[in-house]
Amino acid sequence: MKIYRNLDEFEPLDYAIVTIGTFDGVHVGHQKILNKITELAKHNTGESVLLTFFPHPRLIINPDDDSLRLINDIEEKVERLALAGIDHLIITPFTRDFSNQSPEEYISNVLVNKIGCKKIVIGYDHHFGKDRKGTIKELIHNASIFDYTVEEIPEQDIEDVAVSSTRIRESLIKGDIDTANKYLGYPFELTGTVIRGDQIGREIGFPTANLHVHESHKLIPAYGIYAVEVEIYPRACDIETGEYFQPEPERIAKGMCYIGTRPTVDGMTRKIEVNLLDFNDDLYSKTIRVKFLSFIRHDQWFESLDLMKEQIKKDELMIRDFFQNA
Repeated sequence: MKIYRNLDEFEPLDYAIVTIGTFDGVHVGHQKILNKITELAKHNTGESVLLTFFPHPRLIINPDDDSLRLINDIEEKVERLALAGIDHLIITPFTRDFSNQSPEEYISNVLVNKIGCKKIVIGYDHHFGKDRKGTIKELIHNASIFDYTVEEIPEQDIEDVAVSSTRIRESLIKGDIDTANKYLGYPFELTGTVIRGDQIGREIGFPTANLHVHESHKLIPAYGIYAVEVEIYPRACDIETGEYFQPEPERIAKGMCYIGTRPTVDGMTRKIEVNLLDFNDDLYSKTIRVKFLSFIRHDQWFESLDLMKEQIKKDELMIRDFFQNA
């Protein structure tokens, strides 16, 4: 898959099969759409193109709305789309100017002149252009003018996407990792840079890597303890672009992840801490990707550090047993 961080990097194709959307999660519901455009590209001797946006359009259109929570950060999404077999991924910087194009300008300037669209695969509920006035009706109306065809994604497939996204978010908020991963088709992930903490974990015999998730709108699962698999990359995230991906991690480790405010030590802010099993190397400033495999228990308050330590020992045994029997 070829990746373009701007429409200006893209050379129009002779026969582009295009779909558009945020595709947050790139989950099992999205797979039907992605499979559709890749199959159409093969059948028509064309090339599949997915046009997506960064930052998320809601952050630009409604900057005061802080409710958006993303299943993927941009680089996690890029990797998932690459696995789906798309030929071209265009990540368009979403700006006010871009959003103010009329539907006709959007069709002409973006889909036709910039991409070379010959077939667009889109859902009945897709909106585009200034004030989101463009719909599939405008696409169909302009098809003969600009020499492309429109294929509508069945309503059931669109509903599958919506249901999957809702189930994933609701499940993660509750800590129901099994259900979230079922609808994703892969383990939910958090990716970020390891930063220095206050060393409490080290003091009680469970040193942790403190994770700074660079995507501020990333959905964080329920507070508690999780069994995780951790991919370790050799460099930190680029905070400005969100780019971190390396072709292969330098190491993969098993571990337990804690999400919470650490009430036993009067913590006030949320922490994401990962204790890697049988691992002693320095991780500071490296990028790690934490894959959530199983929920162990909710966060809780203990009367003393000793009682907390005893519970963590039990958590570790449960997690080791999980991996042994996985």
